[in-house]
Amino acid sequence: MYTLGPIAAAINLLSAILAVLTAMLTPLAGALAAGLAVVGLTVAVRLLLLPLGVAQVRAEKQRARIAPQLAEISKRYGRNPERMVAEQRKVYAEAGTSPLAGCLPGLVQIPLVIALYGLFIGAGPGEEPLLAHTFAGVELGATLAASAEGLLVSPVFAALLLLLALVAWANRRYVVLPMMKDGPGQPPMLGALSYLQFVTVVVAAFVPLAAGIYLFASTAWALAEKVVLRRVVPD
Repeated sequence: MYTLGPIAAAINLLSAILAVLTAMLTPLAGALAAGLAVVGLTVAVRLLLLPLGVAQVRAEKQRARIAPQLAEISKRYGRNPERMVAEQRKVYAEAGTSPLAGCLPGLVQIPLVIALYGLFIGAGPGEEPLLAHTFAGVELGATLAASAEGLLVSPVFAALLLLLALVAWANRRYVVLPMMKDGPGQPPMLGALSYLQFVTVVVAAFVPLAAGIYLFASTAWALAEKVVLRRVVPD
């Protein structure tokens, strides 16, 4: 349970919004309303964070543009760390960026992401009424790991895990690996680390269904956002 004031307040606000969305969707979607409300709230929050996503992509493109210069400096001054760092700083300064460019937008998102995740795992200051609703016959508060039914009779969980795996694969293929390719002097170990995208599949097996739906909606949106922004944000 989150007791930190701002996070708890954010969870309460998001819970109220979620209740309104569920009530609005119930006449149209019936038993699917609560799950669709989770998706709707996630998309709304991601839209609010879109300017930060643009800033991150712009920073990525700036780093990719100077990557060949940084690689050349690393090769030339690898035995002289002080000179290497000084030359790299000069390149960053000339490009109007820094090694940490794009990190701040990501950090700004963390409190809101924590609040959203806390809401969907029922970690707010009080009981979350959303988790008592059902989605396709499964309670949003149910977890696969604690279910005696298992995947064979829980097609909702099976479908969710499959969708998360597909998003993780696409994210690795179209977002993570291209970033690694553009970076200077990436160690081989990073190729293995790229499979961390699939952690969401494991997490979804142990958290409430509501949190799993949130993970899918959030990661799918993030994937689409990255792919689109990389095309439309100018180099």
